[in-house]
Amino acid sequence: MYLFFKRLTDIIISLAVIVLLLPFFIIISFLILINSGLPIFYLQERVGKNWKVFKIIKFRTMINNADNIGPGVSSSDDKRITAIGRILRKFKIDELPQFVNVLLGEMSIIGPRPELSKFVNRYKSEYSKILKVKPGISDYASIKFRNEALILQPVNDRETFYLNDILPEKIKLYNKYIEEMNFFVDIRILFSTFKAIL
Repeated sequence: MYLFFKRLTDIIISLAVIVLLLPFFIIISFLILINSGLPIFYLQERVGKNWKVFKIIKFRTMINNADNIGPGVSSSDDKRITAIGRILRKFKIDELPQFVNVLLGEMSIIGPRPELSKFVNRYKSEYSKILKVKPGISDYASIKFRNEALILQPVNDRETFYLNDILPEKIKLYNKYIEEMNFFVDIRILFSTFKAIL
């Protein structure tokens, strides 16, 4: 019953967000276009429920081909981030297009954040449990590591640090959510996310 209401809530909220924020999305798209050209959106393969790979949607905050000229994680001083991208990232606005992923059923509003295949493959046994549920836009780990880019800033080998130090902590929080998941936990995480952003 919980999963039915969770999906129903996901559909209602994601539809409302997309419709209500459509003018805002158009403005952001225009700003990205004049600042760094096309494409407006950034599509990246992530691993979802039952190991199904899907393309997560974000507003593009980096230069074109950023994936080919740097690590899979970024810090706040990453030279690949565009001027408008810094603003979008600061307020997590770049994540808003993921409500389309939610509407398509690839993600939920609340759930463990989806990772890149190369990171998931590093912790396959741990992810065998995590990937039994839909990934989400926000969860305990998203709140705790709200300023992940700042944590990575002084680190030289950022991808290794992420794999060895940050991701294991995130995995613990993913499992915490899976063990506790219910409607009230989702509501609490949702309000905590708004609080963290504001």
